[in-house]
Amino acid sequence: MDYLGIDMSCAIGSLRNGEFPEKDCLLPLISKLLGYCLVAASITVKLPQIMKIVQHKSVRGLSVMAFELEVVGYTISLAYCLHKGLPFSAFGEMAFLLIQALILVACIYYYSQPVPVTTWIRPLLYCAVAPTVLAGQINPTLFEALYASQHAIFLFARLPQIWKNFKNKSTGELSFLTFFMNFAGSIVRVFTSLQEKAPLSILTGFALGVVTNGSILTQILLYSKPAAAKEKKAN
Repeated sequence: MDYLGIDMSCAIGSLRNGEFPEKDCLLPLISKLLGYCLVAASITVKLPQIMKIVQHKSVRGLSVMAFELEVVGYTISLAYCLHKGLPFSAFGEMAFLLIQALILVACIYYYSQPVPVTTWIRPLLYCAVAPTVLAGQINPTLFEALYASQHAIFLFARLPQIWKNFKNKSTGELSFLTFFMNFAGSIVRVFTSLQEKAPLSILTGFALGVVTNGSILTQILLYSKPAAAKEKKAN
């Protein structure tokens, strides 16, 4: 009995016999279900951040480079998973996160007017290279190296934002809900990667996501009140 790649026969068989499913049967099932839940939830992960920017018409406290690097990281990760033929439940959220990340960067550009001419070089370069990467039309060795580098890309995508928050003692327009979902999603992906015996490189990336998203989430909680106090003083 297989639905969307989820083998439910052992669990249903155990329940029909009045028995609770064994650990070896239950954990893979939970992993698959969590994977699809994460894919579904990813459709709205960045919407709170996008809505907050549009509502306030401000990108105060946001690191442009951090969000640009995030787009690059999602592109590489999605391309690699597609190229390796991994099940959709194992990477599906990357497609939705990439689309939302692109919209988010567009919003940041729009509300950062005027944008320097040199800044437009980066999105133009991305548009020229991304289709080739997503199609997997590059040297396999280079592809592996590129995927290995995406862990560093995601790390450096978070570090400028973490440093900016620390320096300003404020998280500006960062959305608590978005980073909470990022943090929770990284934890779930660590679990599903372990269950599906994903390569160590993939597991390492999700573990880094737990640390970096957790750091920003902590900063949002720590700096939210001081930021509000500063705004009152300014008024």
